[in-house]
Amino acid sequence: MPTQTALALNNLTVERNHKAILAQISLTIATGETVALVGESGAGKSTLLAQLRHYHPDHVAWCPQAPALVPMLSLYHNVYMGQLHQRSAWRNLRNLFKPHRADQQAITELATMLELLNGDPARLHQSAERFSGGEQQRIGIARALYQRRPIFLGDEPVSAIDELHAQTVIAQIKAAHDTVVLALHDVELALHSCDRIIGMQQGRIVLDAPSADLTPADLLKLYPSGRPQ
Repeated sequence: MPTQTALALNNLTVERNHKAILAQISLTIATGETVALVGESGAGKSTLLAQLRHYHPDHVAWCPQAPALVPMLSLYHNVYMGQLHQRSAWRNLRNLFKPHRADQQAITELATMLELLNGDPARLHQSAERFSGGEQQRIGIARALYQRRPIFLGDEPVSAIDELHAQTVIAQIKAAHDTVVLALHDVELALHSCDRIIGMQQGRIVLDAPSADLTPADLLKLYPSGRPQ
């Protein structure tokens, strides 16, 4: 059966202030792959994710490094924002005051899956600012999941979550999407959770290999200034 391409870039260069942030990037990611982008801060991982999103906007669920929640809005409303663009203005306005039953059920299920309610349904309507940093990150993930698109792009989406829960959350992301691309700072997590590793240095891809062929020591060579934090 032929492989279907989910994401592709061809000889892409991105410059900022006359400096190449990405240099001659050619990349193909197949449907069904889970890919980790690894490398030091400033290597170009976030810019690469942004370009993948830019060139494939209708297929991508986006989860940025900072979840960009509206602090005074509830968990429910912050997650609902993932589908604002798919709903009528009237339904979105009505939702502020009287959530639709189907929306509330779907968001409750996501919040429960991501362990945001802790057995207390009232937390669904608690303002986002009252949740911890790790919980706020999971609210951002829930919002991306609620977009219901086939491809998930995440920029350090589990950086504020402990390693055990991070593995669980990534497994949930993978189960909900055909294709997943994650920028990750934890090399062990990248090897454990992803089937392909793309290593970056100074805006270039310097490593592209199956996770099964790599060790943590191989990935740590991408961090000449020290072990990633």
